[in-house]
Amino acid sequence: MSTEEKSLNFIEQIIEEDLKKGLSQDKLRFRFPPEPNGYLHVGHASAICLNFGLGIDYNAPVNLRFDDTNPSKEEQEFVDAIKRDVEWLGYKWDKECYASDYFQQLYDWAVLLIKKEKAYVDSQSSEEMAIQKGTPTTPGTDSPYRNRSIEENLDLFERMKKGEFEKGTHVLRAKISMNANNMLMRDPIIYRIMHAHHHRTGNDWCIYPMYDWAHGESDYLEQVSHSFCTLEFLPHRELYDWFLNQIYDETKVRPKQREFARRNLSHTVVSKRKLLQLVEEKHVTGWDDPRMSTISGMRRRGITATAIRNFANTIGIAKRDNLIDVSLLDFCVREDLNKVAPRVMAVLNPVKLVITNYPEAQEEWLEAENNPEDEVMTYRKLPFSKELYIEREDFQEEAHKKFFRLTLGTEVRLKNAYIIKGESVIKDAEGNIIEIHCTYDVDSKSGSGSEASQRKVKGTIHWVSIKHAVEAEVRVYDRLFTHENPDGNKEVDFKEYINPNSLEIITGYVEPSLQSAKELDHFQFQRLGYFCVDRDSSSEKLVFNKTVGLRDTWAKVSNQ
Repeated sequence: MSTEEKSLNFIEQIIEEDLKKGLSQDKLRFRFPPEPNGYLHVGHASAICLNFGLGIDYNAPVNLRFDDTNPSKEEQEFVDAIKRDVEWLGYKWDKECYASDYFQQLYDWAVLLIKKEKAYVDSQSSEEMAIQKGTPTTPGTDSPYRNRSIEENLDLFERMKKGEFEKGTHVLRAKISMNANNMLMRDPIIYRIMHAHHHRTGNDWCIYPMYDWAHGESDYLEQVSHSFCTLEFLPHRELYDWFLNQIYDETKVRPKQREFARRNLSHTVVSKRKLLQLVEEKHVTGWDDPRMSTISGMRRRGITATAIRNFANTIGIAKRDNLIDVSLLDFCVREDLNKVAPRVMAVLNPVKLVITNYPEAQEEWLEAENNPEDEVMTYRKLPFSKELYIEREDFQEEAHKKFFRLTLGTEVRLKNAYIIKGESVIKDAEGNIIEIHCTYDVDSKSGSGSEASQRKVKGTIHWVSIKHAVEAEVRVYDRLFTHENPDGNKEVDFKEYINPNSLEIITGYVEPSLQSAKELDHFQFQRLGYFCVDRDSSSEKLVFNKTVGLRDTWAKVSNQ
């Protein structure tokens, strides 16, 4: 990568320094190492874009490695979802790897640590070990089992592997120091007993490696050159290196762990534990609920892979955690959809409009542009008739001077059609308007070439022909949380901030061209926002999700 083409972030500077110090370009290898215990979220999206982006920039391979060391929480469903999300974002991995691929090697290395008197089997309870470990300001005390003989440790560890002991009776710990300033270095656990079915290895194993043991050694086995983690793993780096020191062969590439800041998104949570709570307690409909911060949820809502990649590039990489306003993501979504989404007619809060001087049986098919952003303009046919639906808020009987939509006695243009003039209304017994009557200028049809068609009026509104309208279920989403940082106050349960109005389901009417729309097809409903076809849609019932509005009105409301 040419450093002259752009300024480098600190991650890229680290790589460039290593290359200058003699690391061969062909030894570069990166990885994305998710745990298959839930769906990926927007924070993972940034990490995916970072690691795979580095692979593209440096023409280096990137592994997708599943850290599947906790079978009690892992499922094949999550593996499949992760692979689907990474591919959807537009990335390809060089090797699909699993920590479970290395279970035998990790076990053999653990045996080697025991033989080198750098690991021992501890038979204390977890509560006893927690007390014995000390505090950040007071040193720990040695376990009464710390000086077991090599032979006894080997025997116990093998029996742990064979499943002779119950969960919690023994663990294997590294023998480092109980006086270390870094609490993670105080004889950390390497293996624990778990009698749980593993989604890949079945019941072959009764002991499973801890993350810190499996992660760095897996990097080494795959010859990953740079292992990039979020900042919470900074204290783990010392342990990462200690474990590598025990098995490192100087003829091979030694992985380097470095940390970058987590980029949290406002009005969301990204803890998998909390996302799981939302799913299990049915605050949402599932992991791919369009209100969720998961990649699957964002995809279902209609957010594009391009928008997510642009968002990740915009927020960049930093050394300090910070909270990114979700409106920046919305901006990236609008910017992309504006280029690719066809413009269509839809009415979501309908009121009937009757053009009294339009011939009763007449029907026209007008020409409408699909997307003015296209390099080559294309058009579709749009049906027009005597009776239309318009948005209820596009009409007022009496309006102030700055209301440029339809009122009695004033004119507006129907988009792609004629100029109309409000004449009268019909109301029900409660005084609600149920019909608006108007007249149209027969010579004012858009694009007809006549002088009347060029006549300027201040307002333009959208519409749908009632005779041709297709009923649709439209799901309008708001932020899932009312607080910008629902995780910020540890004394308040994050669920207290769940927005009770985060989903509104309404019945709308759309133009007939949308009957052939497929799942995840994107559209701009003119003057209303961007929408996409939901997976629940069928030939019997169209279902749309609102992706984002045409402008950031929500931020203005939330700041009042």
